[in-house]
Formats: sequence, C-alpha cells, structure tokens
Amino acid sequence: MHRPTIAGRTAFANHYHPPVPPLRDDAICIRHWDWSETSQTVSLFTRASGLIRGIAKGSKREKAPFSGGIELLTRGEVVALLRPSSDLANITAWDLQETFPAIRKSLAAFHSAMYLADLALHTLHDRDPHPALFDALIAALRRLDSAPPTEVILAYLWTTLVECGWRPELDRDVVSGSPLPQAKDFGFAPSLGGFTRETSLGGAAPGPIWRVRSETLTLLRALAADGSAATGPSTDRASRLLHAYISAILGRELPTASNLFPATPR
Repeated sequence: MHRPTIAGRTAFANHYHPPVPPLRDDAICIRHWDWSETSQTVSLFTRASGLIRGIAKGSKREKAPFSGGIELLTRGEVVALLRPSSDLANITAWDLQETFPAIRKSLAAFHSAMYLADLALHTLHDRDPHPALFDALIAALRRLDSAPPTEVILAYLWTTLVECGWRPELDRDVVSGSPLPQAKDFGFAPSLGGFTRETSLGGAAPGPIWRVRSETLTLLRALAADGSAATGPSTDRASRLLHAYISAILGRELPTASNLFPATPR
C-alpha cells in the first residue's frame, strides 16, 4: 500500500481547508441588488456576526428556501457560509420573520428607516458584531409605527455613537477640560468630540465650532441617562446635531440624509 511521504503530507496540509460551518443568525436586510433574474446580492446586518455581504443564488425562484426573495428592511433568519478568503458570503437560506408595516405605509417612516440602515452600513466594519446596535435597530424600526421619526432617529444616532466609540462629551469643556457651566448656548467642536464654551478654536484644533442651544445639551444628557427620554421639542435639533457630528467623523454625508436633514440652524 502506498503511503504519502512526509513532504506529500505537508503539501496536503498546507492546501487543505476544513469545511466552514454555516452561520445561522438573526439578520436585517439593509441593501439588496439584483444579481441575475433569479439571484440577489445583499448586505445583511446580523446580530452575532455584524455586517455580511453575500450572494443569494436562486433566491427569487419559487421553491427556493428564501421566503420568495430577500426584501429590503425586513428581519429574517439567515443561513450563510462565511469564507475567510472571500469578502462575499454564500447566502443559502432566508426565513422571513418580520416586515415592519409602518415603513410600507408612511413615506416619512420609510425615509427614516432607510437612513437608519445607512447608518449601520457606513459606520460599521464588515463582520464586526455589535449585538446592542442590532437590537437598537430592530427596536427603532418597530417604534416607527408609534413614535415620531425624529425621536426614533435621535435614539439610534446616540446608540450608534456610543457603540462605535464616538460618544460626545456632555459634561466637560473639550477645550479647557473644566466642567461645563450653566449657559444659554454652547459650542460643539466635532474635531474634539464634544461641547465647549469657546466660540472659536483658533489654533487649538482643526475644524469649526457649531453654536448649540442649551436645551439641546439638556436633552442629550437626558438621553445618555435614559434612552427613552428622547422626547420633546428639542429632538429635531439634537438629531440634526448628532447627524452632523457623524457626517464629520465619516467625512461625507450619508446618501439618504437629504430626505431628513436639509440645512437648517441647530
């Protein structure tokens, strides 16, 4: 009986990759494109594996295990094969679980949901799990059925900043380091990540300072203490501020932002 040489066994070991176990996870479809008449490419935000991009071959065939296709802004259980050597996963099944009716009845809710999906798509790295942010997105999409869109967006913006390590400083002056005093208005320095009593950075750091009302800071402090506290007349200004801050961090506007944030004073 022929036995492989040591060199042969080494070559086999170097080229052998053990089978990758399939991923089965709760997921939200945040982007999809037609890849062919019967297949799709998708971006899914999964709870345990973060963002995954993949090809769902045959997903639109009548008897395929994809609930009739993977629809945008729906939640389902996905089965996928993630290969370390490829950025694209092989999506093998999708079991539809939830459709979020509000975003199919209201244009304002739909624009808000698309913006929430954009936040996940542009702030997270592929295959970097953020289960708390996934849960927050599910909660936000459900709340659009009963809460004003600005309140939903503000709460999710805050969670995104916290989860991504960009939480703005609300209590200490980011220029002087001293506690923020009581005042009618403040400055917000995006390059320093928080509030200040200064009106101009001068040579202290690059970038502008945005003038912000004290009511906005008060609301953000309440939001930081309790996410359900994001209510009231200042939610619109607060959400615009956090959106502008994330845009400054990313260095660009999100594609869906123009439907929600036309240029207005903070």
